[in-house]
Amino acid sequence: MEQAELERILEAILFAAGEPVETERLCMATECGRDEVERAAQSLADRLSYDRRGVRLVHLEQAWQMCSSGEMSSYITKALETRKPPKLSAAQLETLTVVAYYQPATRAYIEQIRGVDSSYSVGALLNKHLIEECGKLNVPGRPTLFRTTADFLRTFGLESLDELPEINKMQFGKPKLPEEEQPAEEHEEGTEHGKETE
Repeated sequence: MEQAELERILEAILFAAGEPVETERLCMATECGRDEVERAAQSLADRLSYDRRGVRLVHLEQAWQMCSSGEMSSYITKALETRKPPKLSAAQLETLTVVAYYQPATRAYIEQIRGVDSSYSVGALLNKHLIEECGKLNVPGRPTLFRTTADFLRTFGLESLDELPEINKMQFGKPKLPEEEQPAEEHEEGTEHGKETE
């Protein structure tokens, strides 16, 4: 199949779907190999972007989705009388960051990192489809595990989680410092039961 024809087919499928379509499903529908479909989809995405069309083709890990251009958002809002989605609060953004970097994560683990109750933030992120349940942890109580969604990737303009900025992840427990940096005598005089003395 010629690439131009394959691009037209992919454009039609993705426009009709209105949601992410996995690459494997596109391969099955077009009877083309994965590399061929990936090349055609990327070519179509590049052309739509270069021509500054009103729609864009977005790559989301193992799937592709057709969506409107961000430049057209104000016109779409006026035409469809839709309201902008509520912005994330600081607590919700912090919770989302924890899930993104430590997923799959339980609510207890999120709260361990944040140090505060996160029930409301987790619920809000679920309602906004930025995170989703992805199973149960195999420990007593079977707490729910959470992970980010394709909507999360699209909202933040990411193709995959590999594009997240690198951070220094928190390590629980007391780090063991070299003796020359923290002599035992100074440590005993400066702290009491893990807290700074007044």
